[in-house]
Amino acid sequence: MAFTISGIGNYSGITFTTTQPPPPPPTYLWSWGAGGFGRLGLGDTADRSSPVQVGALDTWSSISNGFGSGAAIKTDGTLWSWGANDYGNLGLGNTTVYSSPVQVGAGTTWSSINAAGNHSLAIKTDGTLWSWGFNAQGRLGLGNSTYYSSPKQIGAGTTWSKIKTGHSNFSLAIKTDGSLWSWGRNDQGQLGLGNQTDYSSPKQIGAGTAWLTISSAYKSAYAIKTDGTMWAWGQGTTGRLGLGNSTYYFSPKQIGAGTTWSNVAGGRNGSAIAIKTDGTIWTWGANSYGRLGLGDTADRSSPVQVGALTTWLSITAGGYHMAAIKTNGTLWTWGFNQSGGLGLGNTTGVSSPVQIGALTNWLQISAGLNTTLALASI
Repeated sequence: MAFTISGIGNYSGITFTTTQPPPPPPTYLWSWGAGGFGRLGLGDTADRSSPVQVGALDTWSSISNGFGSGAAIKTDGTLWSWGANDYGNLGLGNTTVYSSPVQVGAGTTWSSINAAGNHSLAIKTDGTLWSWGFNAQGRLGLGNSTYYSSPKQIGAGTTWSKIKTGHSNFSLAIKTDGSLWSWGRNDQGQLGLGNQTDYSSPKQIGAGTAWLTISSAYKSAYAIKTDGTMWAWGQGTTGRLGLGNSTYYFSPKQIGAGTTWSNVAGGRNGSAIAIKTDGTIWTWGANSYGRLGLGDTADRSSPVQVGALTTWLSITAGGYHMAAIKTNGTLWTWGFNQSGGLGLGNTTGVSSPVQIGALTNWLQISAGLNTTLALASI
């Protein structure tokens, strides 16, 4: 947005043109599904089978669904959390359950958040990395196994750029130089370090510096490189690694020969979804409840395209369900639906994508264990 100003003070007649970024659009937080422990942030523990707005604020910028808790960052850089808090995983300095969003500390420089079942990772605008919650096997990356109920900085580094909690037992991160790091539990090779040794501090995976994005399932992990190739490692049961078998791999292995993958998301219980640059989405792994969106319940050990559409924009995978947003802003879900986690107004599961309502303003989506969080400009 350009502003032209003239006739200011002693500079009358001189025109100044300044360019400022437009203000962020109003963005509201929505939730639905299982409401136990107040994980929907709606002030109670009731289930919801359709999207319900969380409060009246329109300043939310990012979300993370933590399989029993939720977390979000506002446009002012403040961090908020709610839900189950057994191990201090809300970062609030206690183990109290909260059914509505509560601010984590007083900081205003949080840039990204990722919550797991019982621990969380976050990055600040200065590139520092922080963690809190359950810390068995050193999953907090702090060099010990002590639990912390408030954010603690991991090392002194200021070049962290992306994070992913490995569904309760390990952690992944990428630095600004494209290097990939992991720590925590490693009994199934989920750290990608070529062994089954637990580590309580970040360890670099290989020597590569071309990693672009990361995700995880239970004891398995996925990553995409800048060349568009996709890689997986860890537990291979039900074909969840997408490598055409059920073999466990302790180091990253490329999935197929494709070079057009743009994002990937692992589900909590052995399934995964990925999107290509052409707008198609693909799923693989465990398929109970039709969570792969392929119209059946058969497991797949290699990526299979969901339908024929090329208009998918973003993806997420939960415990037993998945969701995706199209380029037209519509939101679609499929899979397990016992507590209304699909947002379709009922508790009936579906094995192919079904649209949630008629809204076309969905911006972000994050699936958890029978719950879903979303941001929308409505």
